[in-house]
Amino acid sequence: MEKTLEQFSQVVGRCRDLFVKKTSDYGTAWRILRPSSITDQLYIKALRIRSIEEKGAQKVDDPIESEFVGLVNYSVLALIQLSLPEDAPLELAPAEVSVLFDQHIQENIRLLQAKNHDYGEAWRLMRVSSMTDLILQKLLRIKQIEDNSGQTIVSEGLEANYRDIINYAVFALIRLTIER
Repeated sequence: MEKTLEQFSQVVGRCRDLFVKKTSDYGTAWRILRPSSITDQLYIKALRIRSIEEKGAQKVDDPIESEFVGLVNYSVLALIQLSLPEDAPLELAPAEVSVLFDQHIQENIRLLQAKNHDYGEAWRLMRVSSMTDLILQKLLRIKQIEDNSGQTIVSEGLEANYRDIINYAVFALIRLTIER
């Protein structure tokens, strides 16, 4: 588990660095996005990954690793949006955004530890393509929950699905960039 936490922190550190730099460049323009728009952005990224996996080639130079980073960062962005009150300002200070990013990642680490306790390191036995499929499944679930005005009867809600996307995307990045 220590190895996983170290690798998780390494990957998330790269994601956070990009997130913070983009916040410095663009501010929090993403605050204007409705939850469904964030979900659609995530869906596009995951579909691109799957398309490249299936075709075995790509014509746009951006590597799939950058799409997995985008899945992490847009999922954190979605969690931040969900956690903010409706009257929160559109523009947030970069320091505040960094704190919110860290808080959500800490909650993901807690989730990772709990799931790794129960499942062991099962994700290390998975294909990256399976992680992509599970991310797409989570996004389809999120879209259905959004279409149902956020209501579920027995299922996990939006937050749990975004958190699973973060973890699967980090696992894929560990497999693609660290374990090569």
